[in-house]
Amino acid sequence: MNIGRSSNPVFTKSVFNTQSYSQSYNEVMTLNGTINKSMALLLLVIVGALYTWNIFFSAIDAESGVSLIYRWMLIGGIGGFVFSLITIFKKTWAYITAPIYAILEGLFLGSISAMFEANFPGLVLQAIALTFGTLLVMLLGYKTGFIKVTQKFKSGVIAATGAVALIYIISFIFSLFGVNGLIIHSNGWLGIAISLAVVAIAALNLVLDFDFIVKGSKAGLPKHMEWYGAFGLMLTLVWLYIEILRLLSKFASRD
Repeated sequence: MNIGRSSNPVFTKSVFNTQSYSQSYNEVMTLNGTINKSMALLLLVIVGALYTWNIFFSAIDAESGVSLIYRWMLIGGIGGFVFSLITIFKKTWAYITAPIYAILEGLFLGSISAMFEANFPGLVLQAIALTFGTLLVMLLGYKTGFIKVTQKFKSGVIAATGAVALIYIISFIFSLFGVNGLIIHSNGWLGIAISLAVVAIAALNLVLDFDFIVKGSKAGLPKHMEWYGAFGLMLTLVWLYIEILRLLSKFASRD
């Protein structure tokens, strides 16, 4: 089966090549199994996020709250990145590393969400609602065939995602030299337009992830790939949430 490609680094073509796995496994990847594991990872993200969220809002003021969650934010951000790499390169460990990644990512998301909420009350609830609303819309579009995952569609999303990654890398390099006023971070209309485009690209990546999970289950991959598929989907969902949070903060800061 020709699985194709995805801009999500987790879902490369080689990942879904059944010839790259030993045929000695008895259980295979299923769609329902991947959905259940995706829900489990999402629950772990929520648990981690609630932990740092509560630490922040239990503090006397926002300044002390930031100091209390700062180390957890670093642990979550750096640890989540490390375990995401481990999961990508050691797929058979996904049943262990993916849940750990989810908890760490939750610590990070809870920290940054709390800080955004302190500056813009009500923003986080809006971001969560829009994230899951987007997830459902993209899933419905894929299931009904309204959004068709053609090779041209894949190539366009991959190119757009690569462009976003390049822009963020350049932005990071500039920040190392003290240049932080790039247009992509501004709350002007151009900065907002860029954020809208990034949110759209992240949403389209969800469609590619759905497609790979469905085709991966049809290809009869080993059971541990359910955790791996759920992990890949969670990566995109986290990215989408962060981008929506940033977009809403730009709108809120204009008031």
